Amino acid sequence: MEQELRKTSVVRMRNYGRIIQDMVQLATKEQDVEKQQAMVVYIAQCMRQKNAQWNKEQESGVVRLKEDIVALSNGALSCDFPAFEEAMQKLAQRVPYINTNNQKKKRK
Repeated sequence: MEQELRKTSVVRMRNYGRIIQDMVQLATKEQDVEKQQAMVVYIAQCMRQKNAQWNKEQESGVVRLKEDIVALSNGALSCDFPAFEEAMQKLAQRVPYINTNNQKKKRK
């Protein structure tokens, strides 16, 4: 029954997709605080990657990720803990991969 509802439910934020939406729902159901926080950090990392695939010109900032996690969880999840800030600082320091090889492959 639940899977039938999941397939027919509307994806709220298309740039992240249904998988992220389902991950957020699982995180809201988690009772252990440490596991829930680890799930939130992982979800934020996945959201950043998904948004980079969807919108190549604009990088999603930490503030936007926080707002989107709270919006997807209907306020059930919070991103105000030290591990989240540390993980986001590490992500911000990474240089995104940019493909500079604009040449087309030669056919034989």
